[in-house]
This record gives sequence, structure tokens and C-alpha cells, in this order.
Amino acid sequence: MDPIDAKAETSAKTDKADTTKMHAIAFPTHGGPEVLVEMEVDVPAVPPPSHVRVRVEACALNHLDLWMRRGLPGIKLTLPHRLGSDIAGVIEAFGQGPRPPGTKWEVGDKVILSPGVSCGACEACLRGRDNLCRQYRMLGEHTHGGYGAWVDVPYANLLARPSRLSAAEAAAIPLVFLTAWQMIVDKAQVKRGDVVLVHAAGSGVSTAAIQIAKMLGARVIATSTSAAKLERARELGAEELIDTSKQDFVAEVKRLTGKRGVDVVIEHVGGEIFEKSLLALTNGGRLVTCGATAGAKPPIDLRHVFFRQLEILGSTMGSKSALFPVLRLIEEGALRPIVDRVLPFTAEGAQAAHRALEGREAFGKVVLQR
Repeated sequence: MDPIDAKAETSAKTDKADTTKMHAIAFPTHGGPEVLVEMEVDVPAVPPPSHVRVRVEACALNHLDLWMRRGLPGIKLTLPHRLGSDIAGVIEAFGQGPRPPGTKWEVGDKVILSPGVSCGACEACLRGRDNLCRQYRMLGEHTHGGYGAWVDVPYANLLARPSRLSAAEAAAIPLVFLTAWQMIVDKAQVKRGDVVLVHAAGSGVSTAAIQIAKMLGARVIATSTSAAKLERARELGAEELIDTSKQDFVAEVKRLTGKRGVDVVIEHVGGEIFEKSLLALTNGGRLVTCGATAGAKPPIDLRHVFFRQLEILGSTMGSKSALFPVLRLIEEGALRPIVDRVLPFTAEGAQAAHRALEGREAFGKVVLQR
């Protein structure tokens, strides 16, 4: 059993000598934002072997937090559960036993955590495709996450925090940039001259995708139902904007591309948006999807797919190794994390953060900070 698994903490309670109390924000039952409460929880007194204890300074929200709080069919959590996949903090302690060869981490080092946990030993992990590991899990999903004073993670999840970033900015990086990098670079293989349509421009993944696509030399078209969010998308590099509350995005894409269509669609909405996005692609175009917030079962006319030789590519997260080039580019100023707001690390702050995300109020990331 992985030591950071929620069940591990439950079983650890049987030996009080090996546990200590930690202040946390957790939900004892599924429901609305009001179920997020502050409490003292039992956690291991020392980090497990091969793990590092990180004191959490900031934790950014994702839609995953909302889904887990509400409850998802097929996922049974040990309650109370702590959310939080995107974490920036400071190394506080090391687990017993030898450190992995070549590690030079010290207590007090400022770090960012890769949000995916894998076995580290299977073929997928050893090929650098750890997000294909059959044991792959997310901090804050099947394991406890960053809504606490600290979190214990494997050494492989540690990355040095760029010196120019605040804790809140650092926490806004991992999940969305890993996701967008795999979608843009690895899956769609965007190149200079491509036309890329990015839906829901205000989301964390989309703010990262716009920047990465623009950096690679693509022409970016962004969609949103908010004029204000579209203007901010323009600041990130989107050249054309489509207000989907007033315009049909397929017709606008055809107009903007001289009826040709786009080479790539970056999509995480699902439902009707997914269905219509196939019509917005040029022949041989690629649609990359990483979510289904508006519906998981869109109707698809397969004739469009095979006759026009379209590619539909699924994408979840990305390899831990992708964070290294992302962080270098952020350090150089070529990319930047987008923080919409920072709220206090309290139950009230967490509830307000969840409501902001549910209300689609944010452009970029909502962050809890101590």
C-alpha cells in the first residue's frame, strides 16, 4: 500500500504512538462547498521511507476538486478527505532510509510537486510515460492532497521552484501546464504555421495551452462566453477571439480560415462543443480532449472522422519529466502561470474558492495560500 494513500492514514490511527495531529481542510461528507471544514487529522509522525514531507505554502484548485467533493460514481473515498493536486511548499523532513542516488534535496528547499503518483518501476514509468502507469493516481484524488499543513510525497514528485515565483504562482503551474504541454506538444504536435482553436479560454488548461501554442508559432483562436476573458486571452497570445454567447464558433472558424478550418482543437468541455469541434477541423486535423465538463457522451458522425481523416486524441496529465522544460520556460519568461485570485487557507477561503470555480468566475487559477 502506498504510504500517502488515504487508507494508509486510516490504518495508521491504530498506533497512536506513530501518529501526530495536523491541521487541515477536509470534507467529512460529499456535498456543496459548505462541507469543507477545518479539522485536526491523524497523520504519520514521520514521513514514510522513500518519501519527503513538504510544508504546504499554497495549493491551487482544479475542477477535480469540485468533482471529488461532490462525489463521483465508482470512486469511493475514505472520509474525511483532503483535496488539492497543485502544491508549492518547503521541504520539512525526510523519511527513514537511504535517499535515491543523486538527490541533493535539503530541508528548507522550496519546491513544486508533480501531482501524479506512479509506481516508478513498471515499463510505462521507466519509459518516462508515468501517466500511463496502471497504478497512476493524483494527489487529492485517490490520495490525500494539499489541503493540509503538509503532505508526504515520493522523491520523484519534487521539482525546484523557480526563484522568481511566489508560492501562489508556483502552485498555479503543475496540473494545467502538464496537461496543456502533453496536449499541444506531444499529442497534437503543434508546429509553426498551424491554426489552433482553444476552447474555454479562461480555464487553467486553456490559459497554458494558448501560451504554449503561441510560443511554438501557431495562430491561436480562442473561444469563451465572456468578453472580458477573451480580452485577457488576447494578452496571452490569442490572435482571434470568438464569443460563443453571440457567435457560432464553427461558422466563425470557417470565416477566419477562409473555409479551411483549424489544424488542431484543444478541448476539455465535451458535449455539443466536442461534436461541433469536429466540423471546425480541416481535413487531417487533430482534436485533443482532456475533459468532459459539459457532457461525456457527445454524438459523433463517424463519416466526418474517417472520410476527412480526422484524429481524436485523448490526453490525461503528462509525464513528470515535462515539468522540467515547462519550468525552464517559465524561469526564462517565455511562459507564465496565470493566477486569478489568492484566498486564505481557511474553510471560508476554500468554500469561496470552490464557489468561484463553480461559478466560472475565474480567469486562470484560484489559489489557497497560508
